Amino acid sequence: MLGQIEPIIKDSTAVEYYVIDGDSVAIPVIELREVVINKNKNFDKEARIRYLILKRKTLKVYPYAKLAAERLVTLNERLATLEKKSDKRAYAKIIHKYLEEEFAAELKKLTRTEGQILVKLIHRQTGKTTFQLIKELRSGWRAFWFNNTARLFDISLKKEFEPATESEDFLIEDILQKAFRSGQLVPQEPAFAIDYQKLREQWTGKTTVLN
Repeated sequence: MLGQIEPIIKDSTAVEYYVIDGDSVAIPVIELREVVINKNKNFDKEARIRYLILKRKTLKVYPYAKLAAERLVTLNERLATLEKKSDKRAYAKIIHKYLEEEFAAELKKLTRTEGQILVKLIHRQTGKTTFQLIKELRSGWRAFWFNNTARLFDISLKKEFEPATESEDFLIEDILQKAFRSGQLVPQEPAFAIDYQKLREQWTGKTTVLN
């Protein structure tokens, strides 16, 4: 869930802003066409602001989830060609170190909500939760430690991507599909089947949504 919306009175340029989870959005930016999230329920101004914030965060973290899935595929394909356990362990260590160096600096910059969205998208792209991946690639103890540390920031590494039952996940999927079509993001097939058309009808009762 995104945090409370805090309105800010007009600044020196006479532009009113809203702040959500530390993100400021100018009021003129949020004047979108009517959008729908649930059957017979229109988005109000605050909901539109939340959607824009969610969109910005989703577009930011999706490339990391895509990269994680690509690295996982490469790792598994390479391990399948190795026969000796010692060679597999050595190669796995190289990949682990590379991933840590590749991701660590950028992940530290993510906000709490961006981190949670990333966890969901990693599940979308790999079919496994972040907790499961850590448990497989590291020791079970480290997985437990990571999960409990994340909980201090209200992030669960066991979180799955469930657009059929979670409204925010449906919105994330909607954002992704539109970004894929516009060329804003490079598409990557999810690890499990997602029927976007069916989801739209389920959540909106319409064939078009969030234009």
